[in-house]
Amino acid sequence: MTIEQIHTFLTRNEFDRNQVKVSFKTRNSFTGIFIKTNDYTELKDKNFWRVINESNVKEYLKSKDTSLARIFNGSEFVKLTTVQDAG
Repeated sequence: MTIEQIHTFLTRNEFDRNQVKVSFKTRNSFTGIFIKTNDYTELKDKNFWRVINESNVKEYLKSKDTSLARIFNGSEFVKLTTVQDAG
């Protein structure tokens, strides 16, 4: 997916709140939340995105520990779908 497609999707949804199913070209899909950190703009400009896997969402929501996130290349995304409220 392009930077614009991903950014448009994320602006319609809340960071740190709505779980998103991320489907990839070459790997299994997973569910997680996108987070916005201090380097968000720099990463976005390169089509990289920080995502917390659903298994770490509760811990992240309590601690706001950004080290729980993984960075993914948006060009590998095929589809983003909102799941439900992560809270």
